[in-house]
Amino acid sequence: MDSIFLLVPIVIFFVACAVKLFFWAVNSGQYDDLETEGRRILFDEDEPRRPKEGEQSRCSSGEDDAGESR
Repeated sequence: MDSIFLLVPIVIFFVACAVKLFFWAVNSGQYDDLETEGRRILFDEDEPRRPKEGEQSRCSSGEDDAGESR
């Protein structure tokens, strides 16, 4: 019985924190658009990725896909 006096306030604290985090997520826009991210992964990008400055692409290094020199 003594443990209930300790556990009930702890549970109330955790529930209050969970409710506060939920309302924070809703107010900050976490749930505004649920469909775009699910669809974005299904489609390729329109433009291929460009190598950053200083990087060489695999094709320009003189090797083909099998790793053999030309």
